[in-house]
Amino acid sequence: MNQIKIFSPATVANVSCGFDVLGFCLDTIGDDMVIRKTTEKGIRISKIVGADLPFEADKNVASVSALALYNDAQPDCGFEIDIYKNIKPGSGIGSSSASASGSVFAINELLGRPYNKTQLTQFAMKGEAIASGCEHADNIAPGIFGGFTLVKSTTPLQVLQLPTPDNLYATIIHPQIEIKTSEARAILPKNIPLQNAITQWSNVGSLVHALHTNDYKLLSDSLNDVVVEPYRSQLIPHFDVVKAEAIKVGALGAGISGSGPSIFALSKSKITAEAVAEAMQNIYSKTDISFNTYVSKINTEGIRVMKNE
Repeated sequence: MNQIKIFSPATVANVSCGFDVLGFCLDTIGDDMVIRKTTEKGIRISKIVGADLPFEADKNVASVSALALYNDAQPDCGFEIDIYKNIKPGSGIGSSSASASGSVFAINELLGRPYNKTQLTQFAMKGEAIASGCEHADNIAPGIFGGFTLVKSTTPLQVLQLPTPDNLYATIIHPQIEIKTSEARAILPKNIPLQNAITQWSNVGSLVHALHTNDYKLLSDSLNDVVVEPYRSQLIPHFDVVKAEAIKVGALGAGISGSGPSIFALSKSKITAEAVAEAMQNIYSKTDISFNTYVSKINTEGIRVMKNE
């Protein structure tokens, strides 16, 4: 196999209470990537469609993560990467992580899968750091592992794959404004009150238990962020109204996807998730802000091969 085409899905990081550790994988939006072997050694970005991103190998997140794998594997070939961006950079649904994880997944397939998912996540974190300013895996891990994931630690990297309730659906609204991850991190406080910390780790533990037991009521009670959302929500127009309306029409909970501006909601059924989408659309349609909405079952597979050649 000398060429591979993959779908690298969008992801939701933090999931309200799990800042920098929790994430889940979407299915209806993602980037397409084509990676091929070349006789010329090294990593080269040969095509980018859909976004204005750097072609230099040391500046593009896809090639930086690919180089981390490549330098470790030392293969007797090189690789070209074509990127078809469907996830807008700065959208808050893992645009940079889709590129970073997609390239390492594809190259690993072309090399006969010498690396496991944890190792691929480690390589992809090198690319993600280019976009966010630090190595973190809350977007990368769900794309590579699929479903819900919890990053227990980054040094050493330990990713826990969590179960996904069968009827769980996500609704995403992406207002067309850009919030850079690095800027969204900069507004966060360095210290938080002890009571907020207690509430937050209680919610994380409860959310993990809810996923294991299919307890939708507990899942709903756990989707509460008292640490990050109060600060980042100020960057997202109409956030409080969108969240309130989503819950009013039946969502289990709603919050900021990653660093924003996308807002996610989780629902127990596709019908409810679609009603939530309509409620979100009704709010933004009364503004001058363009937006996209997506309804997706949780993607338990993660990155997938679309075509082999």
